Amino acid sequence: MAQKPGIPKGTRDFNPEQVAKRNYIFNTIKSSFERFGFQPIETPSFENSETLMGKYGEEGDRLIFKILNSGDYLKKADEKSYADKNSTGLTKSISEKALRYDLTVPFARYVVQHQNDIEFPFKRYQIQPVWRADRPQKGRFREFFQCDADVVGSNSLWQEVEFVQLYDDVFSALKLDGVTIKINNRKILSGIAEVIGAKDKLIDFTVALDKLDKIGAERVKEEMLNKGISENGITILQPLFNLTGTFGDQIEKLKTILESSEEGQKGIEELEFINAGIEALGLKVAKLELDVTLARGLNYYTGAIFEVSAPQKVTMGSIGGGGRYDDLTGIFGLKNVSGVGISFGLDRIFLVLEELALFPKTIANVIDVLFINFGKDEALYSLKAIKSLREEGINAEIYPDAAKMKKQMNYANKRHINYVVLVGDSEMEAKTYTLKNMNSGNQEKLNLEVLISRFK
Repeated sequence: MAQKPGIPKGTRDFNPEQVAKRNYIFNTIKSSFERFGFQPIETPSFENSETLMGKYGEEGDRLIFKILNSGDYLKKADEKSYADKNSTGLTKSISEKALRYDLTVPFARYVVQHQNDIEFPFKRYQIQPVWRADRPQKGRFREFFQCDADVVGSNSLWQEVEFVQLYDDVFSALKLDGVTIKINNRKILSGIAEVIGAKDKLIDFTVALDKLDKIGAERVKEEMLNKGISENGITILQPLFNLTGTFGDQIEKLKTILESSEEGQKGIEELEFINAGIEALGLKVAKLELDVTLARGLNYYTGAIFEVSAPQKVTMGSIGGGGRYDDLTGIFGLKNVSGVGISFGLDRIFLVLEELALFPKTIANVIDVLFINFGKDEALYSLKAIKSLREEGINAEIYPDAAKMKKQMNYANKRHINYVVLVGDSEMEAKTYTLKNMNSGNQEKLNLEVLISRFK
């Protein structure tokens, strides 16, 4: 007996209903992106390894899927690395390409490569899959879609204000109330590292701090100690683990803690500007919250950083995130081009909407009307009407076989088709169609013109 096929861990198949729900989210996000002035681009699913490696920190690099070179890749393998079982050295000689880890670094590559054709500031959005060799768990997959929006070529903090509004606009359209947009600033994190004497260990410090909500304060402190951050520095850091109060209250406490750090003070000023803008403009369903432990362990962020949390009644990781990356295009040779962007976590948003029953009930109703098949002549008569319906933008189909009536009706019910059309000898003679409402059971005879008008 043949073995039942399967798919790799961290990947999924999607049935028609799930695809319809995902498209609902895609279309909602896309609509907001375009309303805010963003233009679509697409980049390849895989990039040259040198484009991706070294851009996400040590942990991120380990999660990048490498693609083996074509043909007999071992012929060009580094013999010393192979003999020493040095996987890093060996990978460089047998793999020149990798699946993209996110959409931001490929976007930076795109900007540099096409800089002469781009009008700055350039506002782009991108909705494509990415891959990460992560441990699969609820809401975390190895293949998933990202929905990104970025602006490059502007230093203005009004962009950050607009991105907070963009998050709010999307979640409002999805009827997802109670979303929290957490914000911090990498300059504040740099200032904290400076104050606790860990300026030379900024990356280790931020990577550890970013895990606070996942592993707790004690394990974060333990990780910092293991990375060489002093006990005295961690003691200075202690008040930050329990910083509470309003946005303004926390800012005032930060001003005191970071009094001696010029960079930290600059970060505070930027956050104050963004918060003042949002307070003046208002939000519909989201709230903006300062979280000084938010680090987003990606090395390319330099200013404001965002992370979006689902409503508290849902147990879920972040459903969006992003930030400013002033130096990102510099790694590809294009200096002094500031950028800022955000991403929506489609798969997690899907799970949240599903758990809260927020998808429209009719979302999977792809077909408006099904014509019952009573035989060859009736089918041809029906198909002429179906052609007219489709030309008017109405989704219609005929059951392919002249099966028993009960079987065809069951098919309509299982597909949640609300209307069926019955055509027999009397209908063909009178040039009419019997329309049946599957919910109420009501039937009425209509000519083609009236039938079309009912669905339009």
